[in-house]
Amino acid sequence: MNKTMEQKRVQAILNDQGFKTLVRQKVRLGWTLTIIQLVIYFGFVLLVALSPETLSQSLSGDVTTVGMPLGVAVILSAFVLSGVYVWYANSRFDELTRRVVEEVKS
Repeated sequence: MNKTMEQKRVQAILNDQGFKTLVRQKVRLGWTLTIIQLVIYFGFVLLVALSPETLSQSLSGDVTTVGMPLGVAVILSAFVLSGVYVWYANSRFDELTRRVVEEVKS
């Protein structure tokens, strides 16, 4: 395929309304999940800085404190939010990508 045809195909993709929708949705989801994770992370850090006595309280009179499960929850939230992105990408973005490819091919 020559360079002119490549440029035309790229331009067709960039001008495609489905492609624009795909990019807009990916960016929106990415930023939404990023903000959620930042709120979780910095919320935990602020809790550590401003109220360490809250985190040092024992859960049941044993060694385990409130801060331990909260710290684990912060880490797990990253995995959960990544899973949300993958699930949404597989269920929505793949379909939009397929449509864009089909429209540009024709």
